[in-house]
Amino acid sequence: MNDQTSVYTRAARWIAQLSGRPVTFLLAVGSIILWLVTGPLFGFSDTWQLVINTGTTIVTFLMVFLIQNTQNRDTTAMQLKLDELIRATEGAHLSLLDLEELEERELAAFVAQYEALAARGRAQLDKGKSDTGTPEVVTRTAPPEKSL
Repeated sequence: MNDQTSVYTRAARWIAQLSGRPVTFLLAVGSIILWLVTGPLFGFSDTWQLVINTGTTIVTFLMVFLIQNTQNRDTTAMQLKLDELIRATEGAHLSLLDLEELEERELAAFVAQYEALAARGRAQLDKGKSDTGTPEVVTRTAPPEKSL
């Protein structure tokens, strides 16, 4: 691991790895069973209930940030890998590299174009024809080319 990696990032990775293991799940289940077993000892008191409520709330609160951090890193890495595939593929549209930055209406226009292409491809298959091809889909508003 890089020496420049922040303490938070190293800790987040370590905790994420640890929390995803079966033994961690079993420890959590064991803690709940232990809490349940101690219920009669404490007369199922408000304090007894508060212990589990507080513990689970704190763990959940912290895990939200950990999960978000992990998911942000994973999403960024995956996006970069996909961007590299687009960049390295001859004939690919570089304008698709930053789709995640577009407004909802612009994304919806691209979705509609690709859905139209899929429908056209299925129609070609229904006619016994090939559904392969590389029709152009590069505008934010125009329908896809009809050259399947």
